[in-house]
Amino acid sequence: MKKAKPKVSIIICYYKKKFFFKKTITSILKQTYKNYELIVIYDDNNKTELKFVKKILEKIPKFKIIINEKNIGAGLSRNKGIKYAKGKYIAFCDADDLWHKDKLKSQVNYMQEKKINFCHTSYKVIDYNGKYIGNFCVVNKLNYGSLLKSCDIATSSVIVSRNILRGKNLFTNFKTKEDYSLWLKIVKKEKELNGINTNLVFWRSVRNSLSSSFFQKLIDAFKVYKISENYNSIISTYLVIRLSMFALLKKIDMYR
Repeated sequence: MKKAKPKVSIIICYYKKKFFFKKTITSILKQTYKNYELIVIYDDNNKTELKFVKKILEKIPKFKIIINEKNIGAGLSRNKGIKYAKGKYIAFCDADDLWHKDKLKSQVNYMQEKKINFCHTSYKVIDYNGKYIGNFCVVNKLNYGSLLKSCDIATSSVIVSRNILRGKNLFTNFKTKEDYSLWLKIVKKEKELNGINTNLVFWRSVRNSLSSSFFQKLIDAFKVYKISENYNSIISTYLVIRLSMFALLKKIDMYR
């Protein structure tokens, strides 16, 4: 008897992404790996786009929508989704990013073959209109020291075993870097994080988005090192400067 494929819970946090959301869901519908459920957390005080979101989700065989009473941010919204997740694995997708049709299949097969709890991938960079503008290649393994220097993990490329997302191993409430804080927690537990150097995600670079706010990222990077990782202020400041330098080099390499 053929062994059933493990279920993947896909978590999407939605906040004012009407222009992109249909394409994101379409890329999920095209997945060659079909044993998944979709959990969408609607995180907008303004409910004018809620009807649109519900209409798009009707195409998904198994979905759940969670409606936040007020905006709480991506990190805490994803934590809500994790609580409702039923899958063995959890995948995250930003509401404006796209997936290659074999993303889930490739990563689940890789994780089962290697018997690992975390996997991320390389990704192509696209602009507002979906035009290809660059790419980023990941290394095969990241340890705590390398991840501390540079956050080279795209949230939309991550699949993680649900059983390690417990207790303090959850997203923070920082406005940005909420994912970076979690990856650092996980790498300390797992010792290494595996990457697949295949472009299985299309990461959208949008100007004026929260993730593109330079000063907000500096503030939140300091919080990651000072609050989450418990480094003192001097070391935290040094780590922020180093992280910023690596981020600049990464951006130059991505758009080369």
